[in-house]
Amino acid sequence: MHTHGLSGSARTNHVLYLLLFAAVMAALPWVFRNEYYITVLIFLGINVILVVGLNALMGYAGQISLGHAAFFACGAYISGIANTRLGLSPWITFPVGMLLTGCLAFLIGKPILRLKGNYLAMATLGFGLIVEHLLVEWGEWTGGPSGLIHVERLSIGSIQLYAPGVRYYYLVWFFVLCVIIVVSNLVDSRVGRALRALHGSELAARALGVDTARYKLQVFVLSALLAALGGGLYVHYLGFIAPASCGLNYSIGLVTMVVVGGMANLWGSVLGAAFLTLLPQFLTVLRDYDIVVYGLILVMTVLFLPHGIAQGVAVMVRAVKKRAAAGGEG
Repeated sequence: MHTHGLSGSARTNHVLYLLLFAAVMAALPWVFRNEYYITVLIFLGINVILVVGLNALMGYAGQISLGHAAFFACGAYISGIANTRLGLSPWITFPVGMLLTGCLAFLIGKPILRLKGNYLAMATLGFGLIVEHLLVEWGEWTGGPSGLIHVERLSIGSIQLYAPGVRYYYLVWFFVLCVIIVVSNLVDSRVGRALRALHGSELAARALGVDTARYKLQVFVLSALLAALGGGLYVHYLGFIAPASCGLNYSIGLVTMVVVGGMANLWGSVLGAAFLTLLPQFLTVLRDYDIVVYGLILVMTVLFLPHGIAQGVAVMVRAVKKRAAAGGEG
């Protein structure tokens, strides 16, 4: 695993965190044996994949996207339609959905990434709304508002991966671990340093010789590919997807997860996704006001935890260590 951008101790800590994270996630199904909890953890893993990709775009490159659920929808629907209408194996349609979504991101990214700030946010928002509208209107292919049904679920030979759900859980979290490793290697490389420079000041980065247009497009396509990966995992687990599952509310939720967890912090992506995926399980009475709850959480985070949950946890840990050290000296 490439970690040349880190110091020796930081590299060791990074590897230890990854191993600890993998061990904890591998053990969770043995703690929460209920099939419902396994399903929630599967959805959490899918959200982590999307949020890590969106954090690479927003947190590191500084390019906001309010229509990221559209790429999730493209990955899910392309794979689902190719499977149900053309009869292709999901193991073929899955990567095809990712590839075509990446091509779409490349095509739309070239013009819209010339925009900045609010204009970029509005362009991505418009793209998301267009995709959502097309999914409803192209009912012959997409199933319309009722959604696409009878999508084949993933299996290996006669072994169904969705039943019991723990099999699919391990598949999803294997992809989560791979995504975290790939994106962490990226942000700790020369590309990551270029993205940070771009986030700090695009003009200054360009003056230093950074090809800002190319790097913005690359990270945009990467985030779209990861969203399509999440979409493929979603549709081939449930065997169903509807436009309501990948609309504006989901895009806003993903942005909220990035901000709440911590911008430019991959572990913050995990924390933010976990917080906002598990929170609705405790607030079912407010399910009709989820967008309001997300807005309030976003405002409170910006006011009191501007660097996200991850930074707040890090500050608490340092304070505890400092107090423990002071107590030991005393």
